[in-house]
Amino acid sequence: MTPLPALQSLDDIQKALATLPEPDQDAADAAHKREPQLTKPPGALGRLEDLVVWLSQWQGRHPPAMGTPKAQVFAGNHGVTGKGVSAYPADVTAQMVANFEAGGAAINQLCQAFGVGFAIDALALDRPTKDFTEGAAMTEAEFLDAFVFGMGAVNDGTDVLCLGEMGIGNTTAAAAISLGLFGGDPKDWTGMGTGVSGEALTKKTEIVGTAVAAQAKAASNPLQVLRCLGGREMVAIAGAVLAARYRNVPVLLDGYVATASAAPLEAAQPGALDHCQVGHVSAEPGHTLLLEKLGKTPLLNLEMRLGEATGAVMAVQVLRAAVACHNGMATFEDAAISGKN
Repeated sequence: MTPLPALQSLDDIQKALATLPEPDQDAADAAHKREPQLTKPPGALGRLEDLVVWLSQWQGRHPPAMGTPKAQVFAGNHGVTGKGVSAYPADVTAQMVANFEAGGAAINQLCQAFGVGFAIDALALDRPTKDFTEGAAMTEAEFLDAFVFGMGAVNDGTDVLCLGEMGIGNTTAAAAISLGLFGGDPKDWTGMGTGVSGEALTKKTEIVGTAVAAQAKAASNPLQVLRCLGGREMVAIAGAVLAARYRNVPVLLDGYVATASAAPLEAAQPGALDHCQVGHVSAEPGHTLLLEKLGKTPLLNLEMRLGEATGAVMAVQVLRAAVACHNGMATFEDAAISGKN
């Protein structure tokens, strides 16, 4: 296992991205070798077969395991909520964190149902990021604090890490980050979020465009885009993604916000998200476009848009199915079944 890098600047993060650990080819080869021996036609399990190879190479072992999945949710507050971009007030972030801690949220039920560990961490909810239509959302010091915090949430021995978020206003930040990274029209990236529509959605879309234009000079590279337009919970997700790569922990990203949080890493260093799958495609229209830009195919499409890592945890069952078949099926030799002519 490669030691975690020491980070004291955004340049250090860029250097860490340039020296990312590679997948374990021996583990991948072992998965490839076993798959054709199993009692089924070649390719009959479709994408499940690819997922086994992916898990093996990023866990760094064969056979792969799915005994210790974990969901990690980060929460943060956004100064841009003062512009009325959400149907709910910023106070809801802290209220939902309390709900997570009490076990009352959707993610709690899914984790309990599927045997997935759960953790919630709130980042400075009493100090929202700056309204990014008026200045960079975070200073470099604030960015680094959140990034390193996210790195610290990744534990050795986790079979897969489901990353999600909670933060009123963060679909606005996700749209701004996506626009800042990939360009286009703000309307392409901006959706209803917590339920805004009509004039409120038009206003939200305008704010996304205004923010990206205002931060265009400061957001000079992908990591700066995240600093200038993101939130602390989003930066923590990016930090967790980087640490997971170093700790041999495959990642399931949740929906639009989680994917937008990780996207600057891929934009800064192609291949930085190779150890990540996307659990589901959100009903937020910008998520579909973002996945196309990243070349990622989601595991599920359940028309969800809740966040909280709910879609990622649903996808854990797909990974478990893939591992159960690969590890438990008999081979043609074991079952005394004739193979393909």
